[in-house]
Amino acid sequence: MEQPVILIGLGANLPSQRFGAPLNTLKAALEELDSCGVHVIKLSRWYSSAALPQSAQPRYVNAVASVETALSPEALLEMLHRIEHEYGRLRSETNAARVIDLDLLAYGDVVRSDIPPILPHPRMVERAFVLRPICDIDATWRHPLLGQSAFQLAAVVDDADLYILEEANI
Repeated sequence: MEQPVILIGLGANLPSQRFGAPLNTLKAALEELDSCGVHVIKLSRWYSSAALPQSAQPRYVNAVASVETALSPEALLEMLHRIEHEYGRLRSETNAARVIDLDLLAYGDVVRSDIPPILPHPRMVERAFVLRPICDIDATWRHPLLGQSAFQLAAVVDDADLYILEEANI
């Protein structure tokens, strides 16, 4: 049986006490995922993006990972939240700067809007810092609700403020 395509968004714009720079924190989180049975199959390039909505916050570091796991969507989301908490994420206000942000973007063809996790992630199609990294992984990936490819979705979002920080090493 073919494994579902599971996509996790990674982001951070504040240094952490434990790992320092946002990029170091996110790389450590990838290692943590692997040690918990969530195996990274592909990783996009690392990008820099401005905060949304626009603010005086520092720029974000973003990437997307395609992973394999036996965990259910609920258990995977719980693990992502646990890692965020362990790495110093404080959930204070919406769109606040953060040490780490791990989002479950898609879990195969699962579509649901009634219980967490909402799948696919409801705002992913508006965000160049999600769509461009998905294109790095697989530009033909199709949004399970809209039926459009990552390439088609990325073509209509403004990515003028997005730039590559570093190539992936996976």
